[in-house]
Amino acid sequence: MNTEVRDRIDIRRGDITRLTVDAIVNAANTSLLGGGGVDGAIHRAAGPQLLEECRSIGGCPTGEARITGGYNLPARFVIHTVGPVYHRTTPAKAEGLLMSCYENSLALASQNGAEEVAFPAISCGIYGYPIEKACRVAIDTTIRFLETETVVKKVIFVLFSEGDSKVYADYLVHLENFSD
Repeated sequence: MNTEVRDRIDIRRGDITRLTVDAIVNAANTSLLGGGGVDGAIHRAAGPQLLEECRSIGGCPTGEARITGGYNLPARFVIHTVGPVYHRTTPAKAEGLLMSCYENSLALASQNGAEEVAFPAISCGIYGYPIEKACRVAIDTTIRFLETETVVKKVIFVLFSEGDSKVYADYLVHLENFSD
């Protein structure tokens, strides 16, 4: 990983709904109508207009992404992506679907002029994706995207727990050491 790409990736611990960025990514369910975890927090913070817009979209298949306004959030956009339920498929298929979540979310961000994008740990909550495996998919996919991307200037991974943020930080350090 080159230094220019590394400087465009940040890891933070905190609440994604409080971040002032162009777009935050929602770890949504296929209905896009809210749920628990990050999804519920984003819907609560954005207000009822988000639910109204999501109803008009008609859902989102696993691995794909949809974009809406941010409403009462400090972010301009919410990019909704549906990650795989880890135990319902093979590890290889889950990895491919999770990779698609990041690729499609980053592509939508770029198409809509979002320079700063924040991601949660997609599929790692109730969907059961192991954090170490999900982290590798998230960071590796983001690095590949940023190597050719000019619109998206910064990708921030916002992790809720100290343990999860340590997994992401340790993996980035590993990649930095490996590339030296």
